[in-house]
Amino acid sequence: MNCDEAKVLIDALVDGELDAGHAHEVEQHIATCPDCAARLRALNEFRQTMNPAALQYKAPEALRSRIDSKLPQPVAKASRRSLLKGFALGASASALAASGLLVMVVRQDDDRRVLGEVVSAHLRSLQAQHLTDVVSSDQHTVKPWFNGRLDVAPPVIDLTAQGFMLLGGRLDYADAKPVAAIVYRRRIHIINLFCAPAPGAGRRPAKMESLQGYNVRRWTDNGLNLWAVSDIAVDELGEFGEKFEAASRQ
Repeated sequence: MNCDEAKVLIDALVDGELDAGHAHEVEQHIATCPDCAARLRALNEFRQTMNPAALQYKAPEALRSRIDSKLPQPVAKASRRSLLKGFALGASASALAASGLLVMVVRQDDDRRVLGEVVSAHLRSLQAQHLTDVVSSDQHTVKPWFNGRLDVAPPVIDLTAQGFMLLGGRLDYADAKPVAAIVYRRRIHIINLFCAPAPGAGRRPAKMESLQGYNVRRWTDNGLNLWAVSDIAVDELGEFGEKFEAASRQ
């Protein structure tokens, strides 16, 4: 494992989301790489800093007394209570806005982490004898192979006539879960299509991203999250995704 591969997995290691095999690989690399070890330490320190228990703070009573002394003294105590109630409502509104922003940031971080995992899985697949568990250009051979190995059978579509040859499939891992990897070839380039169950998820339009020199087209359809990963050009990967989506709806 090199530093580029380790960097995208260290976040998952800190969050305890790697399977034992990948965690062992990352830990072995960190043991011999000062830069990655420093990154791991920094992430652990940041996580401890952001621990909700560490962020709790109760203002001292003296602070409340000082605030009270600075406020205009009303004729009736009820007015001061109303003012303090207004402060509380404002603080609650601010807390709700902050929590919404936090959810958005966490979701974006999760998406980025999973993106790194599928790119790493693509890189691993390019090593000798890691590309396919079942080798066949026949979709009726590849699709049944996944029966009993995954909770949901992935869509396997023959796009050879459209310029994307089906090579086979394999089991892989992303987001600490087993996923299907459907393997295609475009000229000399490999395309890995990763499929993971997304129960209850509605259809989400495709989004194109890039990481470590690889392009990734991701979308959600028919209760599945899908990521197509390759080093082919963005327009070609987009063409692959469009043809796959069109064929899957037929």
